[in-house]
Amino acid sequence: MSIKTVPVLGSLLLLGGMLLASDYDNRTVITFNEPVMIAGVPVVTLEPGTYVIKLENHDHNRNIVRVFNERENKLFTTVLAIPNYRLFAKEKTTFSFWETPIGNPPALRAWFSAGDHWGQEFVYPTGLAAKMARDTGETVLTTPAETVAELDTAPIAEVTKAGEEQPLEEAYVAPAPEPAPVEVAAAEPAPAAEPAALPSTGSPFFAIGLIGLMAAAAGMTLRRLAYRKV
Repeated sequence: MSIKTVPVLGSLLLLGGMLLASDYDNRTVITFNEPVMIAGVPVVTLEPGTYVIKLENHDHNRNIVRVFNERENKLFTTVLAIPNYRLFAKEKTTFSFWETPIGNPPALRAWFSAGDHWGQEFVYPTGLAAKMARDTGETVLTTPAETVAELDTAPIAEVTKAGEEQPLEEAYVAPAPEPAPVEVAAAEPAPAAEPAALPSTGSPFFAIGLIGLMAAAAGMTLRRLAYRKV
């Protein structure tokens, strides 16, 4: 049976008592009811039981994840991971797995904490990653690191189904957020223009002359009346 990626193994995995102690380490308590393989230094197969997974450090392109027993007094493995982005965050902590052939335990692929868009994509050691890529037909993250000290600086590559390694340029980058809508203030109405002064229709000298003519006419009329009386 080919290896497949599955978001949840309902028959193999029981996620119980998931707790986040802080936003920094994303401490998660998880209970497996079947064996699960986890790639790390060293590669381990966890037996059914309860475990604690914690993010030890944050970096822009890689992270270190540690897996403890329930009491956190025993370290099982230290895993190299790089940030992986999902568009829609889930309300609950989720894990995805590589489903392995019958008779082999599923392998942990990625871990997303509740409400987070960013999760951890686990990196597999050389050799095992090539086998998984060949069986799945998908690219698998890989590193040659063999010690915990090397996890911070060891190169990370993607191995194809053909067994070819391609350098991983950078960690996954979240899509640029859509620009926020810009509120445009409504334009204020322009103040009403003052009515323009009407042009002058005539010179004042015309009015003065008219008054003078009227006065002269009145004077002549009075003079004529005076002559008639005489």
